[in-house]
Amino acid sequence: MKIKVNNEYQEFDGEITVSELLTKNNVEMPDMVSVQLNGEFVKRDNFSSTSLTDQDEINFLYFLGGGNF
Repeated sequence: MKIKVNNEYQEFDGEITVSELLTKNNVEMPDMVSVQLNGEFVKRDNFSSTSLTDQDEINFLYFLGGGNF
């Protein structure tokens, strides 16, 4: 199965969930990441139950705060 992750294709054998994808991509702080699946945000509570399918598009969005003006 081929999935587009942050604009780059990755291939996987068999089914994979959003949680597993975060792990395979070495996301260090998954609780600080928002995930879009085909343009729709996935609720964090559903990461482990949301399975991905061939040609899905996933984006990891990191929100950072801070800075001085």
